[in-house]
Order: sequence, then C-alpha cells, then structure tokens
Amino acid sequence: MGFLSGLFGKKEAPKRQLDHPNKLLKGDMLTLDDSFALPAQLRGQQLKVEAIHTYEYERSQQCEYLLRGHSGSPIFMSYVVEDEAYLSFSIKVNRDTVDKLFDLDAFAEIFEEPGKATLTLQTLSADTAEEFGQWLSGDYHQVEFAGFGYFHREDYRGQKPPQDENGARGEAFESYSLINNQDTHALDIEVYEGGDTEVMLTLYRPLTDIREYWPAS
Repeated sequence: MGFLSGLFGKKEAPKRQLDHPNKLLKGDMLTLDDSFALPAQLRGQQLKVEAIHTYEYERSQQCEYLLRGHSGSPIFMSYVVEDEAYLSFSIKVNRDTVDKLFDLDAFAEIFEEPGKATLTLQTLSADTAEEFGQWLSGDYHQVEFAGFGYFHREDYRGQKPPQDENGARGEAFESYSLINNQDTHALDIEVYEGGDTEVMLTLYRPLTDIREYWPAS
C-alpha cells in the first residue's frame, strides 16, 4: 500500500467554489463591473472582504460585508432577497457632509413622529457632486421609523445570534430609512445608545455588478 500511495500521491482536495455573494468569507475578493452607472468608489474596483457583520431584527437578520479596495475607504455590501434578489452598497457620511447634501431642519424631521419625512437634495458644489453624486437621488421619502435591532460584529449566517444580557447581544440601535421613487437609492440611518448616529448613502444594484470572485483559499 505504501508503494501505491507514493506512486499516485494524495488526492487533491476540491477547490472551494465561490460564485455567489452568499458564499463570501473573510479574506475573499471580488471585482465589480466597470460600468459608468457605478460611482467611482465601486466602478471596476477589486475589493477585499475585511469583516462580516450581522444585523439582527425581531423576525429576520441580514449579513453585511465590510469591503475595502485600494483607496482604503470602507464599502458596505449586503445581498438582499425581497420580491427579487439584489445588492445593496453603502458608504458612511459625516455630519458635515449631510449638511452639504440636505437642509438640516428637514433632515431632523426623520426622527419625528409619524415618520413620514421627505428630503430634497440641495444644490451641490462641484467637489461634493463629484464625490457623492452617483450615490444620491434628487428626492427621498421615509419608509422606516425607529425600527429596532442589534448590530453584531460577527458572522452569524445560519445561526441565531447570542442573547447574552452580559454584553454579547450586540449593539442596540434604532433604524430610519428613506428611499427614492425609483427604488434605486436610499438613505439609511442608525441611532445607537448614547446618541451615536451613522448615516449611510445606499445604492441598490443587480447581482451582475459582481464580475469575478476570488476565494482566499
């Protein structure tokens, strides 16, 4: 048997098949389409999965991939299944940028009941338009008010996130969302305990925007 084993060698383990966003693991890479329909931060970029997070809601949970490319700026991607499947890409913006994009008094109405705020994009400077223009729509209407959830910095696909009261439950937050009439752009806001607020510009895109996958192993 030792002779035969040496003659034929060990059988190679099958290579991991990576052909869908649901199969992405930390360390994997993907290449996006070079279409001008995509913002510069996405167009033709090769992005690496740096971390995988989980959003936990009362009746569902959503996986989020933290991606980084050559610029080093974080891109957040989710694979979403509703009436049809699509990709959600988001970037975070700070308060100064929000002030450049929207009237802050109108923005504050997002957090007031009954949660039916509308937003209209302000006239942008050339620099702001170049950086964020394709992430934005001219008008938004509110579709979510004070939705409750937990944010976990772990991958819980196929598992129930922990419910440990001693701190492993994740970070509690309230979510507020606005969307445009074409269902192509959104504004997502998360308010955490203590008042920390994150604002994300979100773009909905077809799965075909991912042109190639590169498994880490």
